[in-house]
Amino acid sequence: MIRHTRTALAVLALAVAAAPAIAQDLTGTLKKIKDSGTITIGHRETSIPFSYLDEKQQPIGYSMDICAAVVEEVKKELSLTSLNVKYNPVTSQTRIPLMANGTIDLECGSTTNTLTRQKQVSFAPITFITGTKLLVKKSSKVKSYRDLKGKTVVVTQGTTNERIIKALSDKENLGIRFLNAKDHAESFLTVESGRAIAFSMDDILLYGLVAKAKNPKDFDVVGDYLSYDPYGLMFRTNDDAFGVVVRRAIARLFGEPGQCNGPLKAIYKKWFVDPLPSGEKMGVPMSQLLETVCRTNALPD
Repeated sequence: MIRHTRTALAVLALAVAAAPAIAQDLTGTLKKIKDSGTITIGHRETSIPFSYLDEKQQPIGYSMDICAAVVEEVKKELSLTSLNVKYNPVTSQTRIPLMANGTIDLECGSTTNTLTRQKQVSFAPITFITGTKLLVKKSSKVKSYRDLKGKTVVVTQGTTNERIIKALSDKENLGIRFLNAKDHAESFLTVESGRAIAFSMDDILLYGLVAKAKNPKDFDVVGDYLSYDPYGLMFRTNDDAFGVVVRRAIARLFGEPGQCNGPLKAIYKKWFVDPLPSGEKMGVPMSQLLETVCRTNALPD
């Protein structure tokens, strides 16, 4: 009887030991990547300095460096010595559909994490915090959204900023006329050419566009914050296994819990404090709010 009991316990122990291996059978994005040997990164082309094209038309930026850390974590998770990285450009309008239909596996741009978007996609931990302001020519004398009454404003289609400024115009009866642009570069050009008096967008992206402008001193970023916009990398919804890998990669970038002493500090400095590869300088130190996020979201292994 004792022998049979010991045998049964041994079999049970083997079954329990084997359970994690069964549970770790690949599914979702990890399986897609393992089977294809490729991870597809969705990137923006004009979201300076998060995700944009350099002089060689290669995607670079703050978000791209963070995504590179995720790619390394995926390689480690799948025990791969190499992994092909494919780049696929996205816009504000196409980024979520291309994620949902499997064209891209990870979106590395400047996407705000909202409750509405969480119904369609999942988000990595916050890696930047910004808010909506206005880009104008200094000669316009515009200092606030209240100065836009009856005037023309350009917005990039599919952004949270578009909804915010349009709702504000309706709420306060400003009668703002709106022009829609396909990306931030086109929106900026609309103001530069005088077809719109202002461009409503996240302030950090506006500073990036001004830094790259032919005559940066001609422009100003004005007004109070009209929104709170936390950025996060996007991946497919209901994909917990891949989500764990993404979150672990970013936790490593944050560093030790309560410290914010990981590689993210150097990545931030590279893109927001030091000169950009093309020579321009953002000159935007890490905010206290983002540093708090970094300290409080780091996770122990």
